[in-house]
Amino acid sequence: MKIRLAWRLARVVVHLCEGLATCALVFPFASSRSRMRLTRAWSRRLLRLCRVEVEHRGGVPALEHALVVANHVSWLDIFVINALDPCRFVAKAEIRSWPVMGWLAAGAGTVFIARGNRRELRHVFKGLVEVLQQGERVALFPEGTTGLQGAVLPFHANLFEAAIDAGVPVQPYALAYVDAAGRHHPSIEYIGDTTFVDSLFRILQGPPVTARLACLAPLDSSGAHRRELALAAQEAVAAAVRV
Repeated sequence: MKIRLAWRLARVVVHLCEGLATCALVFPFASSRSRMRLTRAWSRRLLRLCRVEVEHRGGVPALEHALVVANHVSWLDIFVINALDPCRFVAKAEIRSWPVMGWLAAGAGTVFIARGNRRELRHVFKGLVEVLQQGERVALFPEGTTGLQGAVLPFHANLFEAAIDAGVPVQPYALAYVDAAGRHHPSIEYIGDTTFVDSLFRILQGPPVTARLACLAPLDSSGAHRRELALAAQEAVAAAVRV
């Protein structure tokens, strides 16, 4: 068992290093479409190494130009979404300090936000509007933290204003991680004092994971209020997670 875990961990570490090299040496010279293609392929490979299979649900096509909002369960969330629909992500500043993964997220263009920093939030908001107006897909986790599977925390409404100002729809995504019996996977919980390293070891040692990603109907932001958008997205995601 220890040899098998060491082998899996070594393969993941090598793949992470390859991702760092790609971000440093390829991304600065690649077009937006090329970066998306590379991000999708790299994310799919990472998930395979972690024995995570992605199952696409919902039957609604992903918009190429939208503000994507999703419930937040695990550090895997970013890579599950990128494996299907690559996005520019907004994430909490704590992720920046994660070993290797934080550097990788930064190299891939993730925007980090420090909690409670209103001045920084205004700066990030302006940048999000500009990116959305340029035709890119941006994703964020409006709960602001990871939560228990099967439950959705209240969505913070602040950054929904970016979709309104940029004139783009909001598209909710619902994430769930299950085992072979369809129950919430026991290795995925990422709450409390759990660190990234702890979580990675649990996933590599545990049984295979199925990540269910449901792409939901987009919400029109025209003339909407950010709190109305946030509540509508929260209710859509919560209903999909319960299913």
